[in-house]
Amino acid sequence: MRIILLIAATLGPWIPVARGDDPAPPAQEKPRMFQVTDDGAWCWFADPRALRHGNVTFIGYVTSAGDIRVSAWNHAAGRLADATLHPRLQADDHANPALLLRPDGRLTVFYSAHNGRQMFFRTTTQPDNVSAWSDEREVKTNSAGSMGFTYPSPVQLADENGRIYLLWRGGDWNPTYATSDDGGATWAEARRLIAAAGHRPYFKVASDGRGTIHIAYTDGHPHPLPHNSIHYLCYRKGSLWKADGTRIAGLADMPVAVGDGDTIYDASAKDAVGRGWIWDIAIDKAGRPVLVYATIPDQTGPHRYHYARFDGRAWVRHDVIEAGASIDGPREWCYSGGMSLDPANPGVLFLSRQVKGVHEIERWETADGGATWKSEAITSDSRPDSEKNVRPFVVRGHGDEMQVLWMRGRYVYWTDYHTSLMAWPPPKK
Repeated sequence: MRIILLIAATLGPWIPVARGDDPAPPAQEKPRMFQVTDDGAWCWFADPRALRHGNVTFIGYVTSAGDIRVSAWNHAAGRLADATLHPRLQADDHANPALLLRPDGRLTVFYSAHNGRQMFFRTTTQPDNVSAWSDEREVKTNSAGSMGFTYPSPVQLADENGRIYLLWRGGDWNPTYATSDDGGATWAEARRLIAAAGHRPYFKVASDGRGTIHIAYTDGHPHPLPHNSIHYLCYRKGSLWKADGTRIAGLADMPVAVGDGDTIYDASAKDAVGRGWIWDIAIDKAGRPVLVYATIPDQTGPHRYHYARFDGRAWVRHDVIEAGASIDGPREWCYSGGMSLDPANPGVLFLSRQVKGVHEIERWETADGGATWKSEAITSDSRPDSEKNVRPFVVRGHGDEMQVLWMRGRYVYWTDYHTSLMAWPPPKK
């Protein structure tokens, strides 16, 4: 019988709990976390990686062997189902898939290798069921360049008759998009969205699912850019806009320059505290953007986490907490432990930071727009050699179970990872 592992609140020994009618662990053990898979990883630039629809939570990830997988936890039945969409695509955490929930409850999953030559996608044949899939298809359009496809981020807009917008890093390393009006059967020609000659802007996407796509992005990669800044723009009704409603350009005028959007964090300013890297973006109840980003002073200095929101008139920034060192030592010294906003309440932030020398997951919450915070530990006293907790991701549409998932284990490099995927709070069944 397949076994799911739960970890005790003390984070001590592993406690096996069988599925089905097997007895639950004794009440005094109080499981704190739930293991979705013992072999899974992801980067943080292909979203969403997990979402809930009805009684099912879907999780997409790449294994250490490079398999593209989707797991589905049925909350009512207490069962996990797994599907391998593409075996051994690439052993690289940049290859993790992104999920799109269709209006009829079916799931479409987009994935590519890191700088891959193809952007693939597959769709479930039935709602809330990962046992049967369509054949693998390709998005056969990309911006010019030799760097292929990376980081798919799909969005579907109800106000545009269900048009799908797929954003990714294109052939010239710039943010690129294509649209489909027939559910993915055909795709319009890919176009660059943002242009940064010689650099590679990293972007995060959030959408209301109706008519707006919010995009936070960087100048490029923080390694070669000591003044890597954070910017924002949004798409609505055929044009790109700043947060205050200033029109930047129409889609016919693409691409726009990096500096055409709002600058949220200016890494060249006198009060700057290092290179910036975007981690997440969400939308508050007023429809305004909220984002979180890290700053990294140099290869040895501690990372810091920051929170920014548009209050209707201006961008307001707040420092959150020092995050400690990179999860990857000297090679990828800009890799923070990571952050993820709760889309249902962007005043809630899950983050990974170093505590007693090891990265732990914490839940932070603000009631005053980021000025003050309260926090609680999700993991603690983890073993530094094998229990690093990094890259949290809040499940889109979550209920009171499995709100956040993260990688736990040994992370060496983006092609050398030995991590499980954990969830909190654990399912009740």
